[in-house]
Amino acid sequence: MKYRCNICGYLYDDSRQEVPFNELPDSWTCPLCMASKSQFTLLEEKKEEKPAEPVSIDEDAFELSAGQLSALFSNLARGAEKQYIPAAQKEFTVLSEWFLKAAQDNSPASIEDLAEYLSNDINKGYKDIDSIATADSDRGALRVNVWGDKVTRMLSNLLERYQSEGEDFLLNTEVWVCTACGFIYPGDEPPQICPVCKVQDWKFEKQERRKA
Repeated sequence: MKYRCNICGYLYDDSRQEVPFNELPDSWTCPLCMASKSQFTLLEEKKEEKPAEPVSIDEDAFELSAGQLSALFSNLARGAEKQYIPAAQKEFTVLSEWFLKAAQDNSPASIEDLAEYLSNDINKGYKDIDSIATADSDRGALRVNVWGDKVTRMLSNLLERYQSEGEDFLLNTEVWVCTACGFIYPGDEPPQICPVCKVQDWKFEKQERRKA
């Protein structure tokens, strides 16, 4: 039997491994992206997929919080940096920092709230985007959507581990973030290649721990 990691695509083939996947301990993690065993899916024969139903968008429904706006402008600043537009990068960064300050003045979201947001994105948000991008034959949006889905799954997985293990599971390791796609990797050193977007390890930034 074969099992595939939902995040990085690593394939665990029972016929080529000494230990069958089902007999691996729950503490086992993906050798490429460090995702938990629960993030693996059994590969089955492809069944005929039903055409995706059209997705309607209510423009009035997009009321973003200060934190979401901060993240949005931060992403735009990163995009401007990649396109060598320093003036736009500076303006987007200022806006991002302003909304971040506003968000910090609000009550922080609970772990349960974050878990619900991530679950909604995985189970509905990215699927809706995929349907829209597929209908428009937008290959760029499809690629970004795939990256976002994988990164969000890793965030959800790390949050699950935090809920079950507490802060100890990150106590003796570093945390690295890919500056290209946002993938989070727990480990002493960053991966040589990002499991999601395939950039080199120098694109990863080590996250500093909060001072007690």
